[in-house]
Amino acid sequence: MRTGSNFLEANLNAVPGISCHGEAFNPHFICKLNKEEAFGITLTQREADPFLLLRRMREQSDGITGFRYFHDHDPRVLPTVLADPRCAKIILTRNPVESYVSWKIAQATGQWKLTNVKRLKTAKARFDAVEFSAHLAQLQAFQLRLLHGLQTSGQTAFYIDYEDINDTAVLNGLARYLGVEGVLEAPDGTLKKQNPEELSEKVENPEEMVAALSRLDRFNLARTPNFEPRRAPAIPSFLAAGEALYMPLRGGPEEGVAQWLAGLGAITADFSQKTLRMWMRKHSRHRSFTVLRHPVARAHSGFCSHILTGALPHIREGLIKSYKITLPKIGESLSIADHRQVFLEFLRFLKLNVAGQTGLRIDPRFASQTAVLQGFAQFQGPDLVLREETLIMGFGFLAAELGVTCPPLPTRTNPSLDLLAEIYDDEIEAAARDAYFRDYLGYGFGNWRG
Repeated sequence: MRTGSNFLEANLNAVPGISCHGEAFNPHFICKLNKEEAFGITLTQREADPFLLLRRMREQSDGITGFRYFHDHDPRVLPTVLADPRCAKIILTRNPVESYVSWKIAQATGQWKLTNVKRLKTAKARFDAVEFSAHLAQLQAFQLRLLHGLQTSGQTAFYIDYEDINDTAVLNGLARYLGVEGVLEAPDGTLKKQNPEELSEKVENPEEMVAALSRLDRFNLARTPNFEPRRAPAIPSFLAAGEALYMPLRGGPEEGVAQWLAGLGAITADFSQKTLRMWMRKHSRHRSFTVLRHPVARAHSGFCSHILTGALPHIREGLIKSYKITLPKIGESLSIADHRQVFLEFLRFLKLNVAGQTGLRIDPRFASQTAVLQGFAQFQGPDLVLREETLIMGFGFLAAELGVTCPPLPTRTNPSLDLLAEIYDDEIEAAARDAYFRDYLGYGFGNWRG
């Protein structure tokens, strides 16, 4: 936002056939500081329709025309230009610490661009660790959004580092990337580097800065890689009664929750996005909820109800043929020892399956609960995320929110949990934790028998 991007723009404008019009979509001005009109479009008109400015810019400019865009500019514009392969993308990068310090100095001095060193204003920045972390997260999120947009649309960008803006060969390479014949003999000499001192000399508290930066995970070593496919919101599975909307997590206590829900009134099911929105408008004070089940119990419940019974024949066949899991014939009973061994093998398969490392689809009953909840959020996340082991308390709270008498919880037992209690041990728990690490980490699950 300071000399770097201004310098890059000045060099682009020095190449014949290219015109760059500054921060065209800065929320406070158009193109240049204190300017409220460009191409016959006022700030008010641009706010009402930002694409009008884009059209005028194209119509009234010769050759290749463009603008600078930062992460806090008009968000309506980015999806359009990012998806357009006719729009070339130049991504300017800089050491985020230097960028942050430069931004802080500019805030202190009010000087964002320098053309005459006699007018240089100096100040030292104060490094704020919390503010820098937020600044860094914002930059990284924006860069990831750009990268994802380019990847999904089959495009590439010209990446240029702050240090390379003064390199004539790089700038002429950029001109060739843009497809223009004009070349630069030398970089633009109008703008002057602000605060060229060593980074530690630009801040009031360099020791605090070093200590704070040493705590950052620069190489993202703590990140858990996630290759689980994204899931759709599964709206047809939603159930509603009274003012409550149940968003089932497959493999959870669905039957018992549905029975409790029926205590609130007639159940409405088979929603589409359209009919669900209609229901939500009609029940404007509704509350939505889902219920988590412990990963071990959920995996075992699905294993008993859909793998041993053959309810998922293609997955069952794949488990036998490709993964050599010794499943019994349908209807054939297993000893406790054999049941434990087969379930343990299935949990090891789930670790691969959930990570997208198998050719078998991930059934909703065995997808991570994290992925399912993220799928819900594509439409609307639930108000409440309850837990099976504390449903009495959770349903009591939900009923109070709705202003109704809480229906009794069903007293039916779950045979799969009784069987799990007989085979459960540390090895079973460890295998489930391997398969569903995101659920354990994200929702604080302890051991099933804590």
